[in-house]
Amino acid sequence: MGMWLETYRGAASPWECDITGHFTIAFYFDRIAIAEASLATRLGLTDLLRSGGFVRRYNVRLVNELHAGSAFHIESAAIGLEGGLRFGHRVVDSVTGGAITWVEVHWDGAAGRLPPDSVAAWDGPEFAARPAPANPGRLLPTGAGRVQPGDLDEFDFMGLRGMVHKFSDTAMQSICAIGLTPEYNKTDRRSYSTVELRLRIARMPRLGEAYRIGSGITHLGNTSVHFLHVMSDPESGREIARVDRYGVQLDLETRRPAPLAPALRKRAERLLFAAGQP
Repeated sequence: MGMWLETYRGAASPWECDITGHFTIAFYFDRIAIAEASLATRLGLTDLLRSGGFVRRYNVRLVNELHAGSAFHIESAAIGLEGGLRFGHRVVDSVTGGAITWVEVHWDGAAGRLPPDSVAAWDGPEFAARPAPANPGRLLPTGAGRVQPGDLDEFDFMGLRGMVHKFSDTAMQSICAIGLTPEYNKTDRRSYSTVELRLRIARMPRLGEAYRIGSGITHLGNTSVHFLHVMSDPESGREIARVDRYGVQLDLETRRPAPLAPALRKRAERLLFAAGQP
């Protein structure tokens, strides 16, 4: 049975935290990219990771918050060979030793050999399948741009941090569209907090490539709102990546979920898609 290896150790910087005071998801992915590359090196898979050519899926469960100055490290392991290669990363509070975020990664269809007895047991959460709308043309336009030098990773593709930063900007467009604006945050002390995220990458764009992003809502609960964000090539319309973001409206005083106000719910309903709607 394989072992979990430490693949990153560091801390959350103040400039890496968002308006709710949380360590931002893009910077989680910045560290996951380091952990993934470090694990790939240990397993002899660096050339496979560099060449790409397969779909990558990241399932993320955020259990506890990281704040500015929080010390943490990442432990990683190969956890399966079903349908390709499967890896696990757990973000650990370096003070308490408790896992605060779990990341399950699939390299779908990737044909790589692992060293004997390198597969470890996964003791993180199970991620159930969640259907989502398939047609990005039906989504609200929320992002557009081109891949910039600062978006690139060590392999000269748009990296995980750069890509998730684009999706985070899109998330702000989406929550502002339903009324969760910076002004509303200040006056009503409410914001949006992500608890689970699914990232699926069909391919990693290169420097200078254009992209556009569309968004919609796939679930609207009492306190919960689930968003879908799809990045695509503006010329061909082909999908580059998508994010399913599951979260709640957060009371910034109690740090607990809070019901959506009627005015916000009405605006959110305009972006609501039925699961699986074409």
